[in-house]
Amino acid sequence: AIGDAGIPGAINPFIRKHIFPGADAPSLSELFTSVEASGLLTTDLEILRLHYAETLLRWRQRVAVHRSEIVDIYDERFFRMWEFYLTLCEIGFRRRTNMVFQLQLAKTWDRVPITRDYMFDAERRLTNAAHGEAETQRL
Repeated sequence: AIGDAGIPGAINPFIRKHIFPGADAPSLSELFTSVEASGLLTTDLEILRLHYAETLLRWRQRVAVHRSEIVDIYDERFFRMWEFYLTLCEIGFRRRTNMVFQLQLAKTWDRVPITRDYMFDAERRLTNAAHGEAETQRL
């Protein structure tokens, strides 16, 4: 999820009005309150810190490269709005309290392995399979 590491509060008014009407970016304290009330157990939490800032930077760079195409399809106001959004969010992820996190929940403590190794092993298998398929397709 995209959330906030700070105290609970409203999402940026510009984003709520122009980009994601009705959106919410929960704080961890709000999220954990809901998890506790659900009866589920938090078995893992990963904070991805700057990952999304880098994603937003690359999106903004691609948007800039395709400015004329975007303006032709929509208009200059639309382009500026999305450029502002991407810049605002990148700053939020780099310098403020915006974050991306992955929360793993389970009904009982023994539903998932004790360490994260199973995730890394699965990722390696999928990556190797994808590279193998790509190699096979080239032949």
